[in-house]
Amino acid sequence: MTTPFPFTAVVGQDDLRLALLLNAVSPAVGGVLVRGEKGTAKSTAVRALSALMPTLDVVSGCRFSCDPGSPDPGCPDGPHEPGAFETRAARMVELPVGASEDRLVGALDIERALSEGVKAFEPGLLADAHRGILYVDEVNLLHDHLVDLLLDAAAMGASYVEREGVSVRHAARFLLVGTMNPEEGELRPQLLDRFGLTVEVAASREPDQRVEVVRRRLAYDDDPAGFAARWAEEEAAVRARIVAARELLPSVRLGDGALRQIAATCAAFEVDGMRADIVMARTATALAAWAGRTEVLAEDVRQAALLALPHRRRRNPFDAPGLDEDKLDETLEEFGDSDDDDPDPDPGPDGPGGGGGQPEPDDAPQGDGDTAARPEAGEDGQPQPSGAGEQSAARASEPFRTKVLSVPGIGEGAAGRRSRARTEHGRTTGARRPRGALTKLHLAATVQAAAPHQRARGRSGPGLVVRRDDLRQATREGREGNLVLFVVDASGSMAARQRMSAVKGAVLSLLLDAYQRRDKVGLVTFRGTAADVALPPTSSVDAAAARLETLPTGGRTPLAAGLLRAHDVLRVERLRDPARRPLVVLVTDGRATGGPEPVALAGRAARLFAADGVASVVVDCESGPVRLGLAGQLAGELGGTAVTLDELRADSIAGLVKDVQRRAA
Repeated sequence: MTTPFPFTAVVGQDDLRLALLLNAVSPAVGGVLVRGEKGTAKSTAVRALSALMPTLDVVSGCRFSCDPGSPDPGCPDGPHEPGAFETRAARMVELPVGASEDRLVGALDIERALSEGVKAFEPGLLADAHRGILYVDEVNLLHDHLVDLLLDAAAMGASYVEREGVSVRHAARFLLVGTMNPEEGELRPQLLDRFGLTVEVAASREPDQRVEVVRRRLAYDDDPAGFAARWAEEEAAVRARIVAARELLPSVRLGDGALRQIAATCAAFEVDGMRADIVMARTATALAAWAGRTEVLAEDVRQAALLALPHRRRRNPFDAPGLDEDKLDETLEEFGDSDDDDPDPDPGPDGPGGGGGQPEPDDAPQGDGDTAARPEAGEDGQPQPSGAGEQSAARASEPFRTKVLSVPGIGEGAAGRRSRARTEHGRTTGARRPRGALTKLHLAATVQAAAPHQRARGRSGPGLVVRRDDLRQATREGREGNLVLFVVDASGSMAARQRMSAVKGAVLSLLLDAYQRRDKVGLVTFRGTAADVALPPTSSVDAAAARLETLPTGGRTPLAAGLLRAHDVLRVERLRDPARRPLVVLVTDGRATGGPEPVALAGRAARLFAADGVASVVVDCESGPVRLGLAGQLAGELGGTAVTLDELRADSIAGLVKDVQRRAA
């Protein structure tokens, strides 16, 4: 077994370490979501936490880790007789991104359940993680239905497995930790809210601290066991502090003054619902216990707000999470109790978090706003094509709600909310023989297949004699996410009538729609003499919005180059993700300039998409009293449909989806 990196040897990352330790003290806080760039010790810290968790007693032979002091009365392995138990370390269970539903919640033997009435249940990862840690790396890439199951179990403390009226329930209380890189896509807001705390991490820009990170990592790689031994004393101290804080936790008093501050803070930041208030109360209580106090102070409330509110505040999907600390301090001061409040609301690095028991004194702040800011466009290495008359980037107009643009036919891509697809979840549309393990039983089709053979099988009682060949898998239809590739004309003709602001607003509106429908997006722009891939296909709609905002305009209109570059992007992406179907959204006025026969060349490029059966929509940006209709002609070459900017709004394009499907058929 590999020796984990010691938790107390992690350099810096004070908020991350504190959030994990608070959940170890009080799992009722609700888990931690760790957001940050790659290479910032997210996974290292989470895996290291398992070594600090106190040991626990479990009923001998119980697959569900029942507590011998209070065993679960509904445990599938029960009822448990008092007596034999064993002591072991708390488990840390990792949920792979590609796990199946059965692997997560467990599997029920449907054949035995129908024919014998036996609940033969094979536990899943939720059972393994009971009374331990469940860790999901890249949680933002986990399929939505798995995240729903995961968070429901975390909220209820139990997992339910149901198959056609036969159900099994078992306890599933665990410390839920998820890590993610925001560049690879965001979690839905309602799922963000289900994590108790969130932490933003970034690599330190302090040279001395970076040197220490490298030094410790090299020492660990050379001799993991020896390195861990050198930190054993610090590890034991933090482990003992967790145990002491757990014992003190029931004695901590959350006074009315602190409760008023919590309620006022949540109201001031306009968070939805009451979960934030409850999480803040639990977090503040855990902070007091961690600090060895029995009274919650204003500094605990402040720290709890910084951990529990940034991902819950009301914001647009493309806004970065964060909290206005000046506003927080004003709210706490206004509703504070002068008898209880500490005059200094910021405990600093030596306060209740105190560096999490770390020996190093150089806890520099992590990821300040200046060093963690996104680079401006033009500084990210993207080549900028030359062209006459280049203008500065126009700001996008206010986004609006759009109607659904879907890909015709039925796909089999990743779960999402755009186009029809065969999925594991959705409405039942038919039945088939199972390929591999049976996951969704079609009861009527199974009974129909077994019924003609009952006499030959010697049926004598009321039960139905069912065999493996009789079982039928339900086929279901749901929705998939697509690759929405935006091909945007940024030439001088688009800026001539100051249309770029409206164009960017329209594309931003479609990006918002793609965010809500769990699509991948890509961005190709063309102007001057060439086309550029401003953003390769990604799940990070935020990145596409940022690139769009800083997109300059000017120069000629190399329409054919833009289409050919988009076609090449789709070809490469088809090799990477063949199941995900594309939807091309071409935003242009249809003009083509530069080079010999630019219009004819653009037409030939457009026909490549039609030959491949790629669904497409042309957003016609032509304006003025005289219209040439070039965008409509281009849509015909693409085999798609054209829609004006005004028609793109949700209340103006009721027939657009049908039109797209009719033309693509």
